Parts: sequence; C-alpha cells; structure tokens
Amino acid sequence: MARKAPRRTAERILEASLGLFNRFGEPNVSTTAIAAELGISPGNLYYHYPAKDGLVNALFARYQEELGALLPASGDVAGVEDAWFFMHTLFELIWQYRFLYRDVNHLVTHNRVLEAQFPAALQAKTEAMRQLLLGMGRSGTLSIGNEDELQTTATSMVVVLTYWLSFEYVRDPRRALEPESAQAALLRGAHHALGLLMPYLEPEQHAHLAHLAGAYRAGV
Repeated sequence: MARKAPRRTAERILEASLGLFNRFGEPNVSTTAIAAELGISPGNLYYHYPAKDGLVNALFARYQEELGALLPASGDVAGVEDAWFFMHTLFELIWQYRFLYRDVNHLVTHNRVLEAQFPAALQAKTEAMRQLLLGMGRSGTLSIGNEDELQTTATSMVVVLTYWLSFEYVRDPRRALEPESAQAALLRGAHHALGLLMPYLEPEQHAHLAHLAGAYRAGV
C-alpha cells in the first residue's frame, strides 16, 4: 500500500494544478499556491515535481494522449450533424485543458518541451480537419474545388480551435473561462469553426447547419 501513496499524491498534484492553471492562468500560479491548495508542504510537491514546467509537461502529455484518441474519429464524419458533434467534442477537450490555449504563446516561449511538441498537436488537428472535409466531400455534403482550398479551410478551422478561447477571454476577461460560461463558449467556437464550411456546403446541408447552430444556441 505504501508504494501506491506517491502515485496518488502525484495525481492529486496534477489535478489541483490543472484546476488552478485553468482558473487563473499558468503564469499566475506558483508551486507554493498549488501546495497550499492541497494542504501539503512545498517540499512534498517538489519531491514529485521539482519544477512547475514538470507539471505543465505532464498535463500536456495527458492532453496529447486524449487528443490522439479523439482525432481519428474525424474520418467518420459524413454530414453536418457528425461534424457538429465531433467539433463540439474537440472543443470540450480543449476546454478541459484550457490553460494551454489561454496562455499558448507564453507557454511555447518559456517551455522547451511545449515549443517542440505543440506544433505536432497543431499538425495532427489540421490533418484531422482535412480528413473531416474529405469525408464530407465523399458523402456529397460539401464540395471543395481543389487541394489548396481544402488545406486552407482545414488550417483556418485549426486557427479557430487554437485561439477561440483567447478571443473569449479578451472579450470578457472576468467571466469567459469560468465553468458557468463553458457551454456557451464551446457552442460559439464550434459554430464559428464550422461556419468556415458554409460556402462549400450543399444548400440543404447549409440550412441544416444553420438550424443546428440556432437550436443549440437557444438551449444555452
């Protein structure tokens, strides 16, 4: 039993760090604050994570693992309802680790691991968006003329995914990233990311996407 205690403590430290990073932003949270949140000594925290970067890297690794499990589902998207569900699920994952996106420029500037690995996450998401578009094209849901338009649209969708929460935060710094704002923020993000498909959707699917977005907004 004694052997399992360090792992439990390490997990508690990660969970507390994620909550504090998400609430206040990683640059504004010290390891002393994390230890105080848990009611443990700073020395106990340092035993598991000698530097704050270790906490960030562990949380990013967890995010990457969950992202890697989700992205292959983009290849199963055929219609706008599939696309809406997939995009909303992706935004929910981003929300779960929202400190990474709120502070992304700071993190990649000051953390060598994220500087090296975050571009791979962006590339994986871009390829997932490309597969989503190809699947919708095969099903006749949308029509994109050439590879350049396909790649540009996929990249633009990832730009929205990456910076949407930053936009929400700047728009309403005191409330945007609080838990009670989550549903509305995620719906707006999904709507704007999928809005990039509007020029390419078949008329019936175009109307269906607009109806979906309106129905979800009404329920928030």
